[in-house]
Amino acid sequence: MERETKCIQAGYTPKNGDPRMIPIIQSTTFKYDTSEDMGKLFDLEAEGYFYSRLQNPTTDMVAAKIAALEGGTAAMLTSSGQAANFFSVFNIATAGDHVVASSTIYGGTFNLFNVTMRKMGIEFTFVDPDCSDEELEAAFRPNTKAVFGETIANPALIVFDIERFAVAAHAHGVPLIVDNTFATPINCRPFEWGADIVTHSTTKYMDGHDATVGGCIVDSGNFDWMAHKDKFPGLTTPDDSYHGITYAEKFGKGGAFITKATAQLMRDFGAVQAPMNAFMLNLGLESLAVRMQRHCENAMQVAKFLQESDKVAWVNYPGLPGNKYYERAKKYMPDGTCGVISFGVKGGRKAAEEFMKHLQLAIIATHVADAHTCILHPASSTHRQLTDEELLAGGVSADLVRLSVGIENVNDIIADLKQALEY
Repeated sequence: MERETKCIQAGYTPKNGDPRMIPIIQSTTFKYDTSEDMGKLFDLEAEGYFYSRLQNPTTDMVAAKIAALEGGTAAMLTSSGQAANFFSVFNIATAGDHVVASSTIYGGTFNLFNVTMRKMGIEFTFVDPDCSDEELEAAFRPNTKAVFGETIANPALIVFDIERFAVAAHAHGVPLIVDNTFATPINCRPFEWGADIVTHSTTKYMDGHDATVGGCIVDSGNFDWMAHKDKFPGLTTPDDSYHGITYAEKFGKGGAFITKATAQLMRDFGAVQAPMNAFMLNLGLESLAVRMQRHCENAMQVAKFLQESDKVAWVNYPGLPGNKYYERAKKYMPDGTCGVISFGVKGGRKAAEEFMKHLQLAIIATHVADAHTCILHPASSTHRQLTDEELLAGGVSADLVRLSVGIENVNDIIADLKQALEY
């Protein structure tokens, strides 16, 4: 099936007389006839469910749809995108290990890695995604366990060179993990370019309606854990908490990573997505292909309008010809990138603040990537405690406005921006 069809059909196939929609299994526990039947589940000898803190049929069906969209072999839903990124790394890196990550990843993920996970004993080296081959090579260490990047950086809109970083990661015997939130599998499938694990904040375009917070991890099934046995003992040596099961041997390349993440991390951290949230996420997934096309078409027209406006100092959108990442975007995302644009208002901070006051259609919100057009001026909101000099040091200029173009009529979006810029 093509990806547009998978948005509707994948993950759940109702049988004769079954519900047309994915059923909401709103239950914490599941009944079994004998202790032996349940024991097989605890030993990972049989498929099934015993407690929704680990797995639930509804969430598994939605995860299967996302796995199909990405071209992966297994997936799991999490309570948030942050949880997905944490699990994706912590599943293979523990105290004393090291990870290479792009320096332009989403600020929340950067803080997770640079502060919280450092406290857990995992070291991170952050590299410029446009670094030289020599700088990238120098970032690796003998104890490096993964490389992490974002397809389209939030909010820098830098397009990650997936193939290049995959080659570097594999040369050192480690997987490449890619956060594909902004592009979604409709516009980019990182596995086709060598990535091994993909994560999503499903809160964004996948849900698409500001309704549910969630995350997802997808395994490509391509990374050979046993070929690098010494690097990944958690996957390649017996797990005493499950009677000595070796995940990579029992579940193979296609199932080891997600099985371990479920059996260990979800069991212990419980960052599960609720069945109702998964059901609502699935509703968003059904229209994802249609919405992404509209987001990209609208964003391109808005970016061109902003580029031609004498009230705008600069525009950053990787889909625009002449953008630094235009050619890379065409390689990895030939059908479009995303609906997020950043631009600067002439006149600096005060002019940007004045512009924000007069918007009527665009919603001022910290959120991005949903059906509504959302907008944010970081210097007067999320970064208001910083001086202009400190903003520049952090890569956010005082005039920067982040615009997430929705799926409204593009003429209405442009008219709103135009009238607000006139003040």
